[in-house]
Amino acid sequence: MLKTEYIEYRDGDTVLEAYIAYDEDATDRKPCVLIGHDWTGRREYACAAAERMADLGYVGFAADVFGKGVFGKEGDAEGNTALMMPFVEDRALLRRRMQAALVAARALSQVDDSNIGAIGYCFGGMAVLELARSGADVKGVASVHGLLGQGDAPSQKIQSCVLCLHGHDDPMVPPEQVLAFETEMSEAGVDWQVHVYGGTKHAFTNPAANNPDFGTVFSQTANARAEQALANFFRELFEDTPPLDVAP
Repeated sequence: MLKTEYIEYRDGDTVLEAYIAYDEDATDRKPCVLIGHDWTGRREYACAAAERMADLGYVGFAADVFGKGVFGKEGDAEGNTALMMPFVEDRALLRRRMQAALVAARALSQVDDSNIGAIGYCFGGMAVLELARSGADVKGVASVHGLLGQGDAPSQKIQSCVLCLHGHDDPMVPPEQVLAFETEMSEAGVDWQVHVYGGTKHAFTNPAANNPDFGTVFSQTANARAEQALANFFRELFEDTPPLDVAP
């Protein structure tokens, strides 16, 4: 049976609140997937992603970057930008917040602490990529319509596999930034994948995204493809499923 709860953890003096989802009937420790939230904070959208990970047999851990009780609102670009920008501009701070979530997740009695991954949506995509760039010992991170550009903090040796799910028509991450990201990953020797969905804009997995002028539009087709790609990615990471052979 699915069980959900909120737990407090800290980054220094900052109190953070995660939302976790897991099968309370499980008799053994399960892999854990951290969820990096979008620029509105750890709201229903991130919590639903944690529940989907629990449905796949993992522990879903919707992390909190902004702080307990700090949330933005759908459609409030100015307010959400104000919440996000301190972390965009200070990647060391963003990495520290994600590492605090990683420590908290590893401490859970339900979690197999040798099997940790992460998914991030929009701003959360940047957050999980910065976790990987910090050299954190996580098996894989997945950025979903995430922000891909590097910040000011130098990258450490990336230990994670990396998956990027991206809409080709995303105005916030144009094709040249995708190419730069691919080059960064290749030069770092990362096992990486980029899946690009044609005719697809930013925030394509968010049913509340309906602003073509701003470039955020939900796509039922791309969302379904993304969910399948994520399931495949974490099954390969956690269940030792070998990748399919590709014929020469």
